[in-house]
Amino acid sequence: MQNFKANTQTNAKKSYVAVAVATLLLSAGAQASSHREAPNITRFPTVDSTDFYLFNSYEPGREGYVTAIANYVPLQDAYGGPNYFAMDPAAVYAIHIDADGDAVEDYTFEFRFNQDQPNGGVKLTVGPEGNSRDVSVPLKHIGGVSPGDNSALNFRETYQVELVTGAQKSGSSSTVNGSSGEMEFVKPYAYVGDKTFSSASAYQDYADQYVYDINIPNCASPGRVFVGQRKDPFTVNLGKTFDLVNYVPVEGDSAPGAGDGGGFPGGITQDTANDDLNDKNVNTIALELPTACVTGDGNGVIGAWTTASLPQARILNPEADLAKPEVNGGALVQVSRLGSPLVNELVIGVDAKDTFSGAHPSDDGQFADFVTHPTLPVILDLLFRDAVNATLGTNFDTIAPTNYPREDLVAAFLTGFPGVNQQASVTPSEMLRLNTAIPATPASMQSPFGVAGNDLAGFPNGRRPGDDVVDIALRVVMGALCHDIPVNGEPVNLGYCAPEDANVGDAPFTDGAPLDASFVDSSFPYLITPISGSAE
Repeated sequence: MQNFKANTQTNAKKSYVAVAVATLLLSAGAQASSHREAPNITRFPTVDSTDFYLFNSYEPGREGYVTAIANYVPLQDAYGGPNYFAMDPAAVYAIHIDADGDAVEDYTFEFRFNQDQPNGGVKLTVGPEGNSRDVSVPLKHIGGVSPGDNSALNFRETYQVELVTGAQKSGSSSTVNGSSGEMEFVKPYAYVGDKTFSSASAYQDYADQYVYDINIPNCASPGRVFVGQRKDPFTVNLGKTFDLVNYVPVEGDSAPGAGDGGGFPGGITQDTANDDLNDKNVNTIALELPTACVTGDGNGVIGAWTTASLPQARILNPEADLAKPEVNGGALVQVSRLGSPLVNELVIGVDAKDTFSGAHPSDDGQFADFVTHPTLPVILDLLFRDAVNATLGTNFDTIAPTNYPREDLVAAFLTGFPGVNQQASVTPSEMLRLNTAIPATPASMQSPFGVAGNDLAGFPNGRRPGDDVVDIALRVVMGALCHDIPVNGEPVNLGYCAPEDANVGDAPFTDGAPLDASFVDSSFPYLITPISGSAE
Protein backbone atom coordinates (compact mmCIF):
# COMPACT_ATOMS: atom_id res chain seq x y z
CA MET A 1 0.00 0.00 0.00
CA GLN A 2 3.00 2.24 0.41
CA ASN A 3 3.76 1.98 -3.32
CA PHE A 4 1.51 4.86 -4.29
CA LYS A 5 3.16 7.33 -6.59
CA ALA A 6 4.40 9.89 -4.08
CA ASN A 7 6.98 11.17 -6.54
CA THR A 8 4.29 12.35 -8.92
CA GLN A 9 2.79 14.64 -6.31
CA THR A 10 5.01 17.53 -7.22
CA ASN A 11 4.36 21.15 -6.50
CA ALA A 12 3.39 21.61 -10.15
CA LYS A 13 0.73 18.94 -9.86
CA LYS A 14 -0.56 20.44 -6.65
CA SER A 15 -1.07 23.74 -8.41
CA TYR A 16 -3.45 22.33 -11.00
CA VAL A 17 -4.91 19.20 -9.46
CA ALA A 18 -7.74 21.06 -7.68
CA VAL A 19 -8.90 22.39 -11.04
CA ALA A 20 -8.16 19.13 -12.83
CA VAL A 21 -10.25 17.04 -10.52
CA ALA A 22 -13.18 19.33 -11.24
CA THR A 23 -13.21 17.98 -14.77
CA LEU A 24 -11.84 14.51 -14.28
CA LEU A 25 -14.61 13.57 -11.87
CA LEU A 26 -17.12 13.88 -14.65
CA SER A 27 -15.45 10.62 -15.53
CA ALA A 28 -13.90 9.59 -12.22
CA GLY A 29 -14.16 9.43 -8.53
CA ALA A 30 -16.59 8.15 -5.94
CA GLN A 31 -18.20 5.05 -4.64
CA ALA A 32 -21.84 4.17 -4.16
CA SER A 33 -24.12 2.79 -1.54
CA SER A 34 -23.42 -0.16 0.73
CA HIS A 35 -26.63 -2.11 1.32
CA ARG A 36 -25.99 -5.72 2.41
CA GLU A 37 -22.38 -5.48 1.23
CA ALA A 38 -20.78 -8.44 3.04
CA PRO A 39 -21.96 -11.99 3.83
CA ASN A 40 -21.92 -11.66 7.61
CA ILE A 41 -23.61 -8.27 7.82
CA THR A 42 -26.67 -9.61 5.98
CA ARG A 43 -27.46 -11.45 9.22
CA PHE A 44 -27.38 -8.20 11.22
CA PRO A 45 -29.47 -5.63 9.31
CA THR A 46 -29.84 -3.35 12.35
CA VAL A 47 -26.10 -2.64 12.28
CA ASP A 48 -25.65 -2.61 8.50
CA SER A 49 -24.39 0.81 7.41
CA THR A 50 -25.82 1.84 4.04
CA ASP A 51 -24.28 5.25 3.33
CA PHE A 52 -21.94 7.72 4.95
CA TYR A 53 -21.75 11.44 4.17
CA LEU A 54 -19.32 14.15 5.27
CA PHE A 55 -19.58 17.75 4.09
CA ASN A 56 -19.31 21.39 5.09
CA SER A 57 -22.81 22.40 6.19
CA TYR A 58 -24.66 24.30 3.48
CA GLU A 59 -27.75 25.30 5.46
CA PRO A 60 -27.84 29.12 5.39
CA GLY A 61 -26.32 30.56 8.55
CA ARG A 62 -24.41 27.38 9.44
CA GLU A 63 -21.04 28.36 8.03
CA GLY A 64 -18.24 26.96 10.17
CA TYR A 65 -19.96 23.61 10.74
CA VAL A 66 -19.35 20.10 9.39
CA THR A 67 -22.16 17.58 8.96
CA ALA A 68 -21.67 13.81 9.19
CA ILE A 69 -24.54 11.47 8.34
CA ALA A 70 -24.45 7.69 8.88
CA ASN A 71 -27.38 5.65 7.59
CA TYR A 72 -28.25 2.19 8.88
CA VAL A 73 -30.82 -0.59 8.37
CA PRO A 74 -31.05 -0.93 4.59
CA LEU A 75 -33.95 -1.50 2.21
CA GLN A 76 -36.72 -0.55 4.61
CA ASP A 77 -40.18 -0.99 3.14
CA ALA A 78 -42.25 1.77 4.68
CA TYR A 79 -45.12 -0.65 5.35
CA GLY A 80 -42.85 -3.02 7.30
CA GLY A 81 -44.95 -3.25 10.46
CA PRO A 82 -45.94 -3.99 13.06
CA ASN A 83 -42.45 -3.69 14.58
CA TYR A 84 -40.83 -1.43 11.99
CA PHE A 85 -37.14 -0.62 12.21
CA ALA A 86 -35.53 -0.12 15.60
CA MET A 87 -31.79 0.15 16.25
CA ASP A 88 -29.97 -2.61 18.14
CA PRO A 89 -29.80 -1.79 21.88
CA ALA A 90 -26.76 -4.05 22.27
CA ALA A 91 -24.76 -2.26 19.57
CA VAL A 92 -22.43 0.72 19.63
CA TYR A 93 -22.78 2.90 16.55
CA ALA A 94 -19.90 5.30 15.98
CA ILE A 95 -18.74 8.16 13.77
CA HIS A 96 -14.95 8.50 13.73
CA ILE A 97 -12.90 11.55 12.71
CA ASP A 98 -9.17 11.52 11.92
CA ALA A 99 -7.87 15.09 12.12
CA ASP A 100 -4.23 14.58 11.12
CA GLY A 101 -4.01 11.80 8.53
CA ASP A 102 -2.51 8.96 10.57
CA ALA A 103 -5.59 6.74 9.90
CA VAL A 104 -6.35 6.66 13.64
CA GLU A 105 -9.45 8.38 14.99
CA ASP A 106 -8.93 11.53 17.08
CA TYR A 107 -12.63 11.94 17.88
CA THR A 108 -15.31 9.26 18.06
CA PHE A 109 -18.98 9.92 18.70
CA GLU A 110 -20.58 6.76 20.12
CA PHE A 111 -24.34 6.16 20.05
CA ARG A 112 -26.06 3.61 22.31
CA PHE A 113 -29.79 2.89 22.11
CA ASN A 114 -32.44 1.83 24.59
CA GLN A 115 -35.95 0.47 24.10
CA ASP A 116 -38.86 0.61 26.53
CA GLN A 117 -42.61 1.03 26.87
CA PRO A 118 -43.59 4.49 28.13
CA ASN A 119 -45.39 4.37 31.49
CA GLY A 120 -45.14 0.60 31.57
CA GLY A 121 -46.91 0.09 28.26
CA VAL A 122 -50.43 0.52 26.95
CA LYS A 123 -53.03 -1.85 28.39
CA LEU A 124 -56.71 -2.02 27.62
CA THR A 125 -59.44 -3.18 29.93
CA VAL A 126 -61.10 -6.14 28.21
CA GLY A 127 -64.31 -7.83 29.36
CA PRO A 128 -67.42 -6.86 31.32
CA GLU A 129 -67.27 -5.29 34.73
CA GLY A 130 -66.46 -7.91 37.30
CA ASN A 131 -64.81 -10.17 34.75
CA SER A 132 -62.41 -7.82 33.04
CA ARG A 133 -58.67 -7.97 32.55
CA ASP A 134 -56.08 -5.26 31.86
CA VAL A 135 -54.31 -6.71 28.83
CA SER A 136 -51.27 -5.33 27.03
CA VAL A 137 -51.86 -4.55 23.35
CA PRO A 138 -50.04 -6.32 20.47
CA LEU A 139 -49.16 -3.10 18.61
CA LYS A 140 -46.50 -0.44 19.13
CA HIS A 141 -49.17 2.27 18.91
CA ILE A 142 -52.95 2.29 19.18
CA GLY A 143 -53.89 5.82 18.14
CA GLY A 144 -52.78 9.00 16.47
CA VAL A 145 -49.38 10.55 17.23
CA SER A 146 -48.55 14.23 16.92
CA PRO A 147 -46.02 16.74 18.28
CA GLY A 148 -46.47 16.90 22.02
CA ASP A 149 -48.86 13.93 22.16
CA ASN A 150 -47.20 10.51 22.32
CA SER A 151 -49.84 8.98 24.58
CA ALA A 152 -50.84 6.38 22.00
CA LEU A 153 -47.28 5.06 21.65
CA ASN A 154 -46.56 1.67 23.20
CA PHE A 155 -42.85 1.70 22.29
CA ARG A 156 -40.03 4.21 22.62
CA GLU A 157 -36.40 4.39 21.55
CA THR A 158 -33.90 6.67 23.26
CA TYR A 159 -30.15 7.05 22.91
CA GLN A 160 -27.08 8.49 24.60
CA VAL A 161 -24.02 10.03 22.94
CA GLU A 162 -20.44 9.81 24.19
CA LEU A 163 -17.39 11.59 22.78
CA VAL A 164 -14.14 9.62 22.92
CA THR A 165 -11.08 11.79 22.42
CA GLY A 166 -8.12 9.81 21.13
CA ALA A 167 -8.20 6.23 19.92
CA GLN A 168 -11.63 4.73 20.52
CA LYS A 169 -10.41 1.82 22.62
CA SER A 170 -8.01 3.80 24.79
CA GLY A 171 -9.10 7.45 24.68
CA SER A 172 -10.96 9.51 27.26
CA SER A 173 -14.76 9.46 27.17
CA SER A 174 -17.17 12.30 27.98
CA THR A 175 -20.94 12.54 27.80
CA VAL A 176 -22.53 14.73 25.13
CA ASN A 177 -25.50 16.52 26.70
CA GLY A 178 -28.35 18.44 25.16
CA SER A 179 -28.26 22.20 25.48
CA SER A 180 -31.40 21.96 27.63
CA GLY A 181 -29.71 19.49 29.94
CA GLU A 182 -30.82 16.26 28.24
CA MET A 183 -28.62 13.25 28.89
CA GLU A 184 -30.91 11.02 26.85
CA PHE A 185 -32.36 11.82 23.45
CA VAL A 186 -35.46 10.46 21.71
CA LYS A 187 -35.53 8.72 18.35
CA PRO A 188 -38.90 9.47 16.72
CA TYR A 189 -41.23 6.61 15.88
CA ALA A 190 -41.25 5.39 12.27
CA TYR A 191 -43.60 6.98 9.74
CA VAL A 192 -46.13 4.15 9.90
CA GLY A 193 -48.80 5.96 7.89
CA ASP A 194 -51.07 8.93 7.36
CA LYS A 195 -53.87 7.78 9.64
CA THR A 196 -51.43 7.71 12.54
CA PHE A 197 -49.64 10.97 11.65
CA SER A 198 -52.29 12.57 9.36
CA SER A 199 -49.82 13.75 6.68
CA ALA A 200 -46.19 13.96 5.65
CA SER A 201 -45.92 17.53 6.90
CA ALA A 202 -47.41 16.50 10.25
CA TYR A 203 -44.89 13.67 10.53
CA GLN A 204 -42.09 16.10 9.74
CA ASP A 205 -43.32 18.44 12.48
CA TYR A 206 -43.34 15.46 14.86
CA ALA A 207 -39.80 14.41 13.90
CA ASP A 208 -38.43 17.97 13.98
CA GLN A 209 -39.00 18.19 17.73
CA TYR A 210 -36.23 15.60 18.11
CA VAL A 211 -33.51 17.71 16.49
CA TYR A 212 -31.37 18.61 19.51
CA ASP A 213 -28.78 21.29 20.16
CA ILE A 214 -25.90 19.60 21.95
CA ASN A 215 -22.97 20.66 24.09
CA ILE A 216 -19.77 19.02 22.91
CA PRO A 217 -17.07 18.54 25.55
CA ASN A 218 -14.14 20.96 25.17
CA CYS A 219 -15.92 22.80 22.35
CA ALA A 220 -16.97 26.43 22.70
CA SER A 221 -19.89 26.20 20.28
CA PRO A 222 -22.90 23.85 20.34
CA GLY A 223 -23.62 21.25 17.68
CA ARG A 224 -26.78 19.43 16.63
CA VAL A 225 -27.90 15.80 16.53
CA PHE A 226 -30.83 13.92 15.02
CA VAL A 227 -31.50 10.19 14.87
CA GLY A 228 -34.57 8.90 13.08
CA GLN A 229 -36.11 7.39 10.00
CA ARG A 230 -35.57 9.21 6.68
CA LYS A 231 -36.15 8.43 3.02
CA ASP A 232 -33.10 6.68 1.62
CA PRO A 233 -31.33 9.49 -0.27
CA PHE A 234 -29.22 7.19 -2.39
CA THR A 235 -30.18 6.31 -5.95
CA VAL A 236 -28.96 3.20 -7.75
CA ASN A 237 -30.08 0.74 -10.42
CA LEU A 238 -29.55 -1.98 -7.85
CA GLY A 239 -31.28 -5.07 -9.21
CA LYS A 240 -30.05 -4.84 -12.79
CA THR A 241 -26.53 -3.84 -11.75
CA PHE A 242 -26.03 -7.03 -9.76
CA ASP A 243 -27.71 -9.11 -12.49
CA LEU A 244 -24.43 -9.07 -14.44
CA VAL A 245 -25.05 -5.38 -15.26
CA ASN A 246 -28.27 -6.10 -17.16
CA TYR A 247 -28.20 -2.86 -19.17
CA VAL A 248 -25.68 -1.01 -21.34
CA PRO A 249 -23.91 1.12 -18.66
CA VAL A 250 -23.04 4.07 -20.91
CA GLU A 251 -25.08 7.26 -21.33
CA GLY A 252 -27.50 6.86 -24.26
CA ASP A 253 -28.19 10.60 -24.64
CA SER A 254 -25.80 13.29 -25.82
CA ALA A 255 -26.00 14.65 -22.25
CA PRO A 256 -27.74 13.27 -19.16
CA GLY A 257 -31.45 13.92 -19.45
CA ALA A 258 -31.27 15.30 -22.99
CA GLY A 259 -33.73 12.71 -24.29
CA ASP A 260 -32.20 12.75 -27.75
CA GLY A 261 -30.66 9.28 -27.95
CA GLY A 262 -27.50 10.92 -29.20
CA GLY A 263 -25.09 9.04 -26.97
CA PHE A 264 -23.83 5.46 -27.00
CA PRO A 265 -26.09 3.24 -29.17
CA GLY A 266 -28.41 1.30 -26.88
CA GLY A 267 -27.01 2.99 -23.78
CA ILE A 268 -29.13 3.59 -20.72
CA THR A 269 -30.62 7.06 -20.15
CA GLN A 270 -31.39 8.93 -16.95
CA ASP A 271 -34.77 8.07 -15.40
CA THR A 272 -35.94 7.88 -11.79
CA ALA A 273 -37.59 4.58 -12.75
CA ASN A 274 -34.05 3.16 -12.72
CA ASP A 275 -33.73 3.89 -8.98
CA ASP A 276 -34.57 0.73 -7.04
CA LEU A 277 -34.31 2.63 -3.72
CA ASN A 278 -36.94 5.20 -4.63
CA ASP A 279 -39.47 3.60 -2.24
CA LYS A 280 -37.09 2.73 0.61
CA ASN A 281 -36.35 4.31 3.99
CA VAL A 282 -33.30 4.17 6.26
CA ASN A 283 -32.40 5.02 9.85
CA THR A 284 -30.24 8.13 10.01
CA ILE A 285 -27.66 9.26 12.57
CA ALA A 286 -26.88 12.91 11.80
CA LEU A 287 -24.34 15.13 13.56
CA GLU A 288 -23.52 18.76 12.92
CA LEU A 289 -20.23 19.76 14.55
CA PRO A 290 -18.31 23.05 14.80
CA THR A 291 -15.46 22.79 12.33
CA ALA A 292 -12.93 24.20 14.77
CA CYS A 293 -13.66 21.39 17.21
CA VAL A 294 -12.82 18.52 14.84
CA THR A 295 -9.87 19.75 12.75
CA GLY A 296 -7.25 19.39 15.49
CA ASP A 297 -3.68 20.21 14.51
CA GLY A 298 -3.91 18.98 10.92
CA ASN A 299 -4.15 20.95 7.69
CA GLY A 300 -7.93 21.34 7.86
CA VAL A 301 -8.62 18.15 5.91
CA ILE A 302 -10.38 15.54 8.04
CA GLY A 303 -11.01 11.88 7.36
CA ALA A 304 -14.08 10.08 8.65
CA TRP A 305 -15.92 6.77 8.65
CA THR A 306 -18.73 5.05 10.53
CA THR A 307 -18.76 1.70 12.32
CA ALA A 308 -21.12 -0.48 14.31
CA SER A 309 -19.98 -2.99 16.92
CA LEU A 310 -21.65 -5.78 18.88
CA PRO A 311 -20.59 -7.62 22.04
CA GLN A 312 -18.53 -10.69 21.27
CA ALA A 313 -20.98 -13.10 22.93
CA ARG A 314 -24.76 -13.20 22.58
CA ILE A 315 -26.71 -15.84 24.52
CA LEU A 316 -30.37 -16.08 23.61
CA ASN A 317 -32.84 -15.96 26.47
CA PRO A 318 -35.08 -19.06 26.25
CA GLU A 319 -37.76 -17.03 28.03
CA ALA A 320 -37.20 -13.82 26.10
CA ASP A 321 -39.18 -10.66 26.73
CA LEU A 322 -38.91 -7.06 25.50
CA ALA A 323 -36.52 -6.09 28.28
CA LYS A 324 -34.24 -9.12 27.99
CA PRO A 325 -34.32 -11.00 24.69
CA GLU A 326 -30.73 -12.14 25.22
CA VAL A 327 -27.67 -11.67 27.37
CA ASN A 328 -24.68 -9.95 25.76
CA GLY A 329 -21.12 -9.92 27.01
CA GLY A 330 -17.47 -9.76 26.11
CA ALA A 331 -15.46 -7.19 24.18
CA LEU A 332 -17.08 -5.17 21.43
CA VAL A 333 -16.47 -6.57 17.93
CA GLN A 334 -16.75 -4.28 14.91
CA VAL A 335 -19.11 -5.85 12.36
CA SER A 336 -19.80 -2.91 10.05
CA ARG A 337 -17.59 -0.22 8.54
CA LEU A 338 -18.21 2.41 5.90
CA GLY A 339 -16.25 5.37 4.63
CA SER A 340 -16.40 5.64 0.86
CA PRO A 341 -19.21 3.22 0.00
CA LEU A 342 -19.16 0.50 -2.66
CA VAL A 343 -15.62 -0.38 -1.68
CA ASN A 344 -16.79 -3.54 0.07
CA GLU A 345 -19.38 -4.42 -2.60
CA LEU A 346 -17.29 -4.02 -5.72
CA VAL A 347 -13.62 -3.82 -4.74
CA ILE A 348 -13.02 -6.24 -1.85
CA GLY A 349 -13.13 -9.97 -2.67
CA VAL A 350 -15.90 -12.12 -1.22
CA ASP A 351 -13.47 -13.99 1.04
CA ALA A 352 -12.27 -10.70 2.59
CA LYS A 353 -15.51 -8.71 2.84
CA ASP A 354 -16.20 -9.64 6.47
CA THR A 355 -12.56 -8.94 7.30
CA PHE A 356 -12.89 -5.46 5.80
CA SER A 357 -16.09 -4.86 7.80
CA GLY A 358 -14.14 -5.49 11.00
CA ALA A 359 -10.87 -3.82 10.04
CA HIS A 360 -9.45 -0.47 11.15
CA PRO A 361 -8.26 2.01 8.47
CA SER A 362 -4.73 1.81 9.86
CA ASP A 363 -4.66 -1.86 8.83
CA ASP A 364 -5.85 -1.38 5.25
CA GLY A 365 -2.53 -2.52 3.79
CA GLN A 366 -3.94 -6.06 3.84
CA PHE A 367 -6.42 -5.07 1.13
CA ALA A 368 -3.86 -3.48 -1.22
CA ASP A 369 -4.21 -6.01 -4.05
CA PHE A 370 -7.94 -5.31 -4.37
CA VAL A 371 -7.13 -1.68 -5.19
CA THR A 372 -3.93 -2.01 -7.20
CA HIS A 373 -5.26 -5.01 -9.17
CA PRO A 374 -9.07 -4.60 -9.14
CA THR A 375 -11.32 -7.30 -10.56
CA LEU A 376 -14.41 -5.21 -11.40
CA PRO A 377 -12.93 -3.79 -14.64
CA VAL A 378 -12.01 -7.33 -15.69
CA ILE A 379 -15.58 -8.47 -15.03
CA LEU A 380 -16.93 -5.57 -17.13
CA ASP A 381 -14.47 -6.50 -19.86
CA LEU A 382 -15.78 -10.07 -19.88
CA LEU A 383 -19.36 -8.83 -20.03
CA PHE A 384 -19.06 -6.04 -22.59
CA ARG A 385 -15.84 -6.18 -24.67
CA ASP A 386 -17.35 -8.06 -27.59
CA ALA A 387 -20.41 -5.80 -27.64
CA VAL A 388 -18.27 -2.67 -27.51
CA ASN A 389 -16.10 -3.88 -30.38
CA ALA A 390 -19.14 -4.82 -32.45
CA THR A 391 -20.89 -1.50 -31.81
CA LEU A 392 -17.88 0.75 -32.34
CA GLY A 393 -16.11 -1.29 -34.98
CA THR A 394 -13.05 -1.50 -32.77
CA ASN A 395 -10.74 -4.39 -31.98
CA PHE A 396 -9.86 -3.78 -28.33
CA ASP A 397 -7.99 -6.62 -26.65
CA THR A 398 -9.54 -5.41 -23.41
CA ILE A 399 -11.72 -2.56 -22.21
CA ALA A 400 -10.27 -2.88 -18.70
CA PRO A 401 -7.46 -0.48 -17.81
CA THR A 402 -3.99 -2.02 -18.07
CA ASN A 403 -1.94 0.25 -15.80
CA TYR A 404 -0.86 -2.07 -13.00
CA PRO A 405 -0.52 -1.35 -10.19
CA ARG A 406 -3.53 1.03 -10.38
CA GLU A 407 -1.92 4.12 -8.84
CA ASP A 408 -4.93 6.13 -10.04
CA LEU A 409 -7.22 4.08 -7.80
CA VAL A 410 -4.82 4.35 -4.88
CA ALA A 411 -5.20 8.14 -5.09
CA ALA A 412 -8.98 7.96 -5.49
CA PHE A 413 -9.61 5.42 -2.75
CA LEU A 414 -6.76 5.61 -0.28
CA THR A 415 -4.78 8.86 -0.20
CA GLY A 416 -6.92 11.69 -1.52
CA PHE A 417 -5.83 14.18 -4.15
CA PRO A 418 -3.16 16.76 -3.32
CA GLY A 419 -4.55 20.26 -3.25
CA VAL A 420 -8.10 18.98 -2.75
CA ASN A 421 -8.65 16.42 0.01
CA GLN A 422 -5.24 15.06 0.99
CA GLN A 423 -4.40 15.29 4.69
CA ALA A 424 -1.26 16.68 6.30
CA SER A 425 0.06 13.16 6.75
CA VAL A 426 -0.65 10.66 3.98
CA THR A 427 -1.49 7.22 5.34
CA PRO A 428 -3.08 5.05 2.65
CA SER A 429 -6.43 4.06 4.16
CA GLU A 430 -10.07 3.93 3.14
CA MET A 431 -12.17 6.84 4.47
CA LEU A 432 -14.00 9.96 3.30
CA ARG A 433 -11.75 13.02 3.29
CA LEU A 434 -13.08 16.59 3.55
CA ASN A 435 -11.23 19.87 3.14
CA THR A 436 -13.03 22.05 5.70
CA ALA A 437 -11.42 25.21 4.29
CA ILE A 438 -13.37 24.98 1.03
CA PRO A 439 -16.65 26.86 1.57
CA ALA A 440 -19.93 25.00 1.17
CA THR A 441 -21.90 25.51 -2.03
CA PRO A 442 -25.57 26.48 -1.61
CA ALA A 443 -27.99 23.72 -2.53
CA SER A 444 -29.31 25.55 -5.60
CA MET A 445 -25.81 25.84 -7.05
CA GLN A 446 -24.49 22.35 -6.31
CA SER A 447 -23.36 20.09 -9.09
CA PRO A 448 -24.32 16.41 -8.69
CA PHE A 449 -20.80 15.63 -9.90
CA GLY A 450 -19.22 17.66 -7.10
CA VAL A 451 -15.69 18.68 -7.93
CA ALA A 452 -16.31 17.22 -11.36
CA GLY A 453 -18.94 19.85 -12.01
CA ASN A 454 -16.60 22.67 -10.98
CA ASP A 455 -18.03 22.46 -7.45
CA LEU A 456 -15.09 21.98 -5.11
CA ALA A 457 -17.39 21.53 -2.10
CA GLY A 458 -18.60 18.13 -3.35
CA PHE A 459 -17.18 14.69 -3.90
CA PRO A 460 -14.38 13.68 -3.61
CA ASN A 461 -14.04 16.55 -1.17
CA GLY A 462 -16.22 14.69 1.30
CA ARG A 463 -19.61 13.55 0.05
CA ARG A 464 -22.99 15.30 0.07
CA PRO A 465 -26.35 13.51 -0.18
CA GLY A 466 -26.91 15.03 -3.64
CA ASP A 467 -23.59 13.92 -5.13
CA ASP A 468 -24.22 11.32 -7.85
CA VAL A 469 -21.42 8.99 -6.92
CA VAL A 470 -22.39 5.79 -8.76
CA ASP A 471 -21.66 7.18 -12.21
CA ILE A 472 -18.43 8.65 -10.93
CA ALA A 473 -17.44 5.29 -9.44
CA LEU A 474 -17.94 3.41 -12.69
CA ARG A 475 -15.84 5.93 -14.58
CA VAL A 476 -12.84 6.05 -12.29
CA VAL A 477 -12.67 2.25 -12.08
CA MET A 478 -12.69 2.07 -15.88
CA GLY A 479 -9.73 4.44 -16.16
CA ALA A 480 -10.94 8.04 -16.38
CA LEU A 481 -7.83 9.28 -14.58
CA CYS A 482 -5.66 7.95 -17.40
CA HIS A 483 -7.04 10.46 -19.89
CA ASP A 484 -6.10 14.08 -20.35
CA ILE A 485 -8.03 16.57 -18.28
CA PRO A 486 -8.68 20.02 -19.76
CA VAL A 487 -7.38 22.69 -17.39
CA ASN A 488 -7.81 26.30 -18.48
CA GLY A 489 -8.36 25.04 -22.01
CA GLU A 490 -5.20 22.94 -22.07
CA PRO A 491 -5.07 19.13 -21.85
CA VAL A 492 -3.30 17.86 -18.73
CA ASN A 493 -2.48 14.31 -17.69
CA LEU A 494 -2.21 13.76 -13.96
CA GLY A 495 0.66 11.32 -14.39
CA TYR A 496 -0.96 8.24 -12.88
CA CYS A 497 -1.39 6.55 -16.27
CA ALA A 498 -1.84 7.31 -19.98
CA PRO A 499 -4.85 7.20 -22.36
CA GLU A 500 -3.57 4.03 -24.01
CA ASP A 501 -3.85 2.35 -20.60
CA ALA A 502 -7.65 2.75 -20.61
CA ASN A 503 -9.36 2.17 -23.97
CA VAL A 504 -12.79 3.33 -22.79
CA GLY A 505 -11.72 5.48 -19.86
CA ASP A 506 -13.32 8.57 -21.37
CA ALA A 507 -16.75 6.94 -21.81
CA PRO A 508 -19.69 8.37 -19.81
CA PHE A 509 -20.46 5.28 -17.75
CA THR A 510 -23.75 5.44 -15.82
CA ASP A 511 -26.38 3.27 -14.12
CA GLY A 512 -29.14 5.57 -15.34
CA ALA A 513 -30.40 6.53 -11.86
CA PRO A 514 -30.19 10.35 -11.49
CA LEU A 515 -29.42 12.23 -8.29
CA ASP A 516 -28.87 15.87 -7.36
CA ALA A 517 -29.34 18.26 -4.43
CA SER A 518 -33.06 18.67 -5.17
CA PHE A 519 -33.60 15.10 -3.97
CA VAL A 520 -32.81 16.18 -0.37
CA ASP A 521 -33.41 19.15 1.92
CA SER A 522 -31.17 22.18 2.29
CA SER A 523 -31.16 22.19 6.09
CA PHE A 524 -30.15 19.81 8.86
CA PRO A 525 -30.57 16.84 8.90
CA TYR A 526 -30.79 17.25 5.10
CA LEU A 527 -32.47 13.93 4.33
CA ILE A 528 -36.17 14.24 3.59
CA THR A 529 -39.26 12.93 5.37
CA PRO A 530 -39.48 9.14 5.14
CA ILE A 531 -41.99 7.45 2.88
CA SER A 532 -45.32 6.80 4.55
CA GLY A 533 -46.19 3.20 5.32
CA SER A 534 -49.80 3.95 4.40
CA ALA A 535 -50.24 7.08 2.34
CA GLU A 536 -53.68 8.66 1.98
